Amino acid sequence: MSFSSSRGRLGVLGAAAAAALIAIPLTLAAEASVPPPPAGWTQIFADDFTGPAGSGVNTGTWRYTTGTSYPGGPANFGTGEIETMTSSTSNVSLDGAGNLRITPQRSGTAWTSGRIETNREDFQPPANGVLRVEARLQMPNVTGAAARGYWPAFWMLGTPYRGNWWNWPGVGEIDIMENVQGINNEWATMHCGTSPGGPCNEKSGIGGQRACSGTSCQAGFHTYAMEWDRSTNPQQVRFYLDGAQFHQVSANQMDAGTWAAATNHGFFIILNVAMGGEFPAALGGGPDGATAPGHPMVVDYVAAWTRGAGSPPTSPTTPPSTCGPLISRNMLVTASSIESGNQAAAFAVDGDTGTRWSSAHNEPNWLQVDLGAVKPVTRVRLNWEAAYGRAYSIQLSANGSTWTDAYTTYSGVGGIEDIAVTGSARYVRMYGMQRATVYGFSLWEFEIYGACPGSTPPTTGPTTPTSGPTTSQPPGQYPAWAPNTYYAVGTRVSYSGRNYQCLQAHTSIVSWEPPNAASLWQLI
Repeated sequence: MSFSSSRGRLGVLGAAAAAALIAIPLTLAAEASVPPPPAGWTQIFADDFTGPAGSGVNTGTWRYTTGTSYPGGPANFGTGEIETMTSSTSNVSLDGAGNLRITPQRSGTAWTSGRIETNREDFQPPANGVLRVEARLQMPNVTGAAARGYWPAFWMLGTPYRGNWWNWPGVGEIDIMENVQGINNEWATMHCGTSPGGPCNEKSGIGGQRACSGTSCQAGFHTYAMEWDRSTNPQQVRFYLDGAQFHQVSANQMDAGTWAAATNHGFFIILNVAMGGEFPAALGGGPDGATAPGHPMVVDYVAAWTRGAGSPPTSPTTPPSTCGPLISRNMLVTASSIESGNQAAAFAVDGDTGTRWSSAHNEPNWLQVDLGAVKPVTRVRLNWEAAYGRAYSIQLSANGSTWTDAYTTYSGVGGIEDIAVTGSARYVRMYGMQRATVYGFSLWEFEIYGACPGSTPPTTGPTTPTSGPTTSQPPGQYPAWAPNTYYAVGTRVSYSGRNYQCLQAHTSIVSWEPPNAASLWQLI
């Protein structure tokens, strides 16, 4: 649960996530055992919350955080939440069926609830390894006006926060699951750097979101997980809902000092249900007379695993020379498909890492840049969103109809892939053959670099005929805002003749038009 007034999505950068993924099948039963570790993983923590009905948590494993703040820390836990946290079993208890229940209660206008934290504060990946932290839980089963102000969360704070209480967000925060207002959605966010603003866009942080499918987040149990990966270069934090990755933060999204300050130490795990505060206020307001008390967050288990210590970090490519000029910015770009109007091909060459191209959810798909004339090409830099390419080629063409494969991989790792190529071309494209996720191919930026000064222009090799281009939206055209549309942080739209940029990832509804939703949109 973050100290933020809103949630941003910079849905960022893929990684070798499939190999790391612990796939947990979704079931709706109220109790399930902690899954055994897959081959190569070691369980380092687990609580299945077994115990008599009405009993408290194991205080050898968990500590209660009570009151309205940490001793000497920010009031209302720094978030504006209004409840008083207690250790009473009316707020925090086991149900006798293998579940923990954290239940907000109301007496008059005063709210109480529960917040527990692990005594352990050393959760981090081993050197060159991966940490996975996961919970199977059901959000409070309340929606609509009765859910106003509810703010359940499963999250982690950097251990240096304990005893200091004022060094947020620099010490790092990883929100594995947050929810407000009974919306069928989970938000996942990493906080770091300085606030407000800073390299991590505080107080929003670097966030993503995903709706629960099959059954809503409130009506059934789902698994929420985070993988912190020190085996990749750059290092990454990945977020999963029911085994599917939907968001990622990479070290190269910020300066090295900010990443190190947020990740060079252990973390502790927190479960709580807050009432009111900045996040609910941003999406409709805090609790009022219609809010119904007594709806618990039900947690089946919390567990952590590690894998992969001892092997050196991997880097997919050696970064090529950077002396050549960037020659693709705002050039004509076309694509085989686009997922929606606010993910047009032109956004991949606009220099804005808050906008992106995303393809349809199939393969093959491609993105193609017309350089205007045949030019030497020495380097291609792919800045992937979370939906990256597992197998793809970088292709060159002089005429847009016959192509040379300048680079091919069947083990793409996402993130920023910096690729040295040799050839001359007017047309350069990323030809995606296999997706790494259930979504399409998605790029924040597709950068093409020319020849270094004084170098001899290369020529293209043998050609491989492939299909030609299709037309996409021209650069600089912002699509019109529409209801029932997902908007990522940084997305730009037009509305009533004015341009806006998205401040907080969300799915739009009628009444959230940009002029009416200052917490979601900024006039540009």
